[in-house]
Amino acid sequence: MKIVLVGAGEVGFSVAKSLSQDGHDLVVVEEDEDRAYKAEQELDVMLVRGNGARPQVLERAGVHPDSGVDLLIACTNRDEVNILACWVARRMGIHKVIARAVGLEFTDTGTWAKDLGIDLMISPERSVAREVEELLQIRSAVHATELLAGKAGLYVFRIAPDSPACEVPLHALRRMYPNLITLVAFIDREGKGFVPRAGDSLREGDLCYSVCYRDQVEELEQIFQPRRRRKLRRVFLVGGGKVGFQVARLLEHRGGVDVRLLDQDRGKCKRLSQELERTTVLWGDGADEDLLRHEGIEDADGFVAATGEDEKNLLLAVLGKHLGAAKSIAVVKRHSYLKMADRLPLDAVVNRNLALSEGIIRNVRYPAGSKVLAVLDQIGAETLEVTLPETSPAVGVSLQDLPLPQGVLLGIVIRGEEAFIPTGATLLQAGDRAVLFAATHDMPDAVRILGVEEA
Repeated sequence: MKIVLVGAGEVGFSVAKSLSQDGHDLVVVEEDEDRAYKAEQELDVMLVRGNGARPQVLERAGVHPDSGVDLLIACTNRDEVNILACWVARRMGIHKVIARAVGLEFTDTGTWAKDLGIDLMISPERSVAREVEELLQIRSAVHATELLAGKAGLYVFRIAPDSPACEVPLHALRRMYPNLITLVAFIDREGKGFVPRAGDSLREGDLCYSVCYRDQVEELEQIFQPRRRRKLRRVFLVGGGKVGFQVARLLEHRGGVDVRLLDQDRGKCKRLSQELERTTVLWGDGADEDLLRHEGIEDADGFVAATGEDEKNLLLAVLGKHLGAAKSIAVVKRHSYLKMADRLPLDAVVNRNLALSEGIIRNVRYPAGSKVLAVLDQIGAETLEVTLPETSPAVGVSLQDLPLPQGVLLGIVIRGEEAFIPTGATLLQAGDRAVLFAATHDMPDAVRILGVEEA
């Protein structure tokens, strides 16, 4: 595919790197000289220097009638540049355009995208906020990704020494908990990961990636981390920006949670206090130890640092943990900070830009017939929701007879109102919805074998 990408910042660079590795013919447009140089030196792409909102610059990048460009992606941090770049591309006959939306109002409904002729306007703040809220609710989860419109999720737990699942083969674990609909999709053991077989067992310290129905995740947590389950009662949020605001709203809707949001901008605090109904908004410094202690940080179940500065958020999350918060989370933009959760005394690091770049990559890789649920860059895997059409060659074939690549797992299957974990003898039916888990390089073959790439 021939793609023009406008913006080579943290998001654009990540998207360009992935799409280039996928084999696409990529032209990157960047105005900032430092970013342009970095992209030119480190990526296998053609680079055009200039403002991506200007028709002359886009024309140099190949955006003109009969150019053969299949897609334009505009992912700078300025909405006006992204929208105008997409508008110009549409006028030039480009078939598909995708825009990053910095302002949340552009993605409140699909109206803006439709009226502007943009195929997809994507903003990461809501998905990041949902992930943070899920991590707060599921205390021992170190990662959580929403699946099947919130009905299920992919949860990552570290196996505790007192877990009843320790040293138990997975097939026996299923018999121990027959009503629990879950699939262990991946195990990270001492830095080495693998897709488990039915006879494999979990061990203390394993990072376990499990697909599970949302209303059963508390039971799953009790199995993997028996001592950490407790109802969410008090949460501190530092930073009243888009992520902090969205998390506060989600927690308000949950009900029964004492939410305290701190920000140093007095005007912002005044506005937030008018927009949030049951959140205590505090004008103050999130690093003020006396203030945090006065507000009851030692009894907090969660502490989320979501200011606009990555380094500050990491340090604030460490401080919150030190002062007694049961779980501390830092929201960052830089991909390189994701591994800091293993090196600092905090519980989780959530990357807001990763959510955006993943969303764009998913849409390019799987434009039809399926819905990518998560790209797990840290383990090189993806989860994909597929619906089997009547024309699928997999219809009427048992799972064990499908020539799926080794390590590809078909997880939860939804058939009508029934949800279940399939076995090798399960016969697939037209209309089945399933969660597919596979290494990124195996997913295209799996999609082709299931016959959903053109559905």
